[in-house]
Amino acid sequence: MNPLTLALRQIWYENRAFWRNPVAAFFTFVFPLIFLVIFNLLFGNDELDLVGGTTHMSTFYVPAIAALSVISACYTNVAISIAMSRDRGLLKRIRGTPIPVWSFLLGRIGHAISVAVLLVIIVTVVGALFYNVDVRVGTLPAFLVTLAVGAATFCALGLAITTIIPNADASPAITNGTILPLLFISDVFIPLHNAPGWVTTFADIFPVRHFSLALLTSFNPFESGSGFEVGHLLVMAAWMTGALLVAVWFFSWEPRR
Repeated sequence: MNPLTLALRQIWYENRAFWRNPVAAFFTFVFPLIFLVIFNLLFGNDELDLVGGTTHMSTFYVPAIAALSVISACYTNVAISIAMSRDRGLLKRIRGTPIPVWSFLLGRIGHAISVAVLLVIIVTVVGALFYNVDVRVGTLPAFLVTLAVGAATFCALGLAITTIIPNADASPAITNGTILPLLFISDVFIPLHNAPGWVTTFADIFPVRHFSLALLTSFNPFESGSGFEVGHLLVMAAWMTGALLVAVWFFSWEPRR
């Protein structure tokens, strides 16, 4: 069978396995909506009178929650699920089957990206229906391209981080410990207008801040250009390339003892 067909069947299998656990699926999709509600409760949804028109504050919450959703689905979940599958010996058995290894990994990544896309759609639709979120069609291509590059980047980073995860029990601590601090200093949870300069400089090293800012620009209803942030996209592409190289050289298919 064609390897690409095998990859598509693997995506189909991963999706079936995901939806057969309805409790996990339910909280996966409710999680970003909880953040949308909390942001509106804490920071309000006042109408903003800015240069170029008016909008509500929730319009700027959506790209931040979209960034969080993609990172959670494509980095955290990929890293933890791969580490658990490796510890159970599943990866070792998969490697002994005729399916190409890249077809299996592409299936895992494709499933993660599909979940991330659904999360972003749900948050955007709920925001538009209940919180007066403005969705600008003119910059939609930039928003979609940014989502695609970001999803690929964080999937690659999820694979790369498994090279330093010793066992499944350590995977949640390592993945959350490496991403949560960056979320707080990368304009995802709160804007850092008054943060010390070294914090911003440090955050600029990592792809989280670039992903968040690129999404914000492409979702901004007052953006006069196309919405593409080429500089931010190039930084994410560089991280994706480096992560793929690390994963290729150091990825382990067997449980670590």
